Amino acid sequence: MFAFAVKRILQAIMVMLIISCIGFAIKHNFGDPVRDLVGQRVTPTERAEIRERLGLNDPFMVQYARFLGDAVQGDLGQSYFFKKPASEVILKKAPATLELVLCSAFIITFLSVPLGIYAAIKPQKWFSRFIMGSSIIGVSMPVFLTAILLIYVFAVELHWLPSYGRGKTVCIFGWWDSGLLTLDGLKHLIMPSIALSSIMLPLFIRLIRSEMMEVLESEYVKYAWAKGLKPRRVWWVHAFKNTLLPVITVGGVQLGIMVAFTILTETVFQWQGMGSMFIESVERSDTSLMVAYLVFVGLIFVLVNTAVDIIYGLVNPTIRVAGRK
Repeated sequence: MFAFAVKRILQAIMVMLIISCIGFAIKHNFGDPVRDLVGQRVTPTERAEIRERLGLNDPFMVQYARFLGDAVQGDLGQSYFFKKPASEVILKKAPATLELVLCSAFIITFLSVPLGIYAAIKPQKWFSRFIMGSSIIGVSMPVFLTAILLIYVFAVELHWLPSYGRGKTVCIFGWWDSGLLTLDGLKHLIMPSIALSSIMLPLFIRLIRSEMMEVLESEYVKYAWAKGLKPRRVWWVHAFKNTLLPVITVGGVQLGIMVAFTILTETVFQWQGMGSMFIESVERSDTSLMVAYLVFVGLIFVLVNTAVDIIYGLVNPTIRVAGRK
């Protein structure tokens, strides 16, 4: 298992090197950092001096090595608009996005497991047909349309929930502004979480249903029925346990994707997280902040998938054996 984990960690490092190289290439080839820092009133001579002082005249690989060394220490460059380190700006916005993703993941898990299992064990029931029909609609509907419908129904017509913003937050750990500890923050979180979860919820319902139906036709489940075990034990212990393996893999990938998909949700609900920050950095041509966002999201994606691969190796030993071969 140790060799398997080391192999996955080395692969994660290689992926991060590729992401950092792509990000730095974007920063190197798009925009002029000197112009963004000093504006238009500086003379060409002064600009040349600034470029030399910042090392912008060095070869690409020298600049990339310098960028990589700074990135390892947590320095992802200076935001041209905020006049602060890009990592500091991202860490200020990250709690809002991470709380939104975690709440959406909770909704997906809480609903997809029972609904997917029910649709698998009783496929002919009207409620199962309703679940599958609704999942098709959910897969087809874009997240921004779901968000707009939620705002129209629950904020405009019923006046039950606030339509934008994070609400009241509480500072914890010195830098994490959390809305989970206040009633107003929780109210503001409900609709964005539902809208973001609508992207993945139909997918997981259909995935759990299809995997569960396949497992229910396997020989060891038929043997469990032949032994006279109770239906709940067969469904939850023998069938669902083996259904989880592909769900864990897909779930890890989709969790990383959800971090990137928050852009549309945060834009509609004016949620001040990393997604809205990225849109603002694109509008302001803040390439340093754009690259920092790319590297940070890539790091989250790689860490989550590496952890999922290691967990998958612990759950399913045949993966480790196949890796050694």
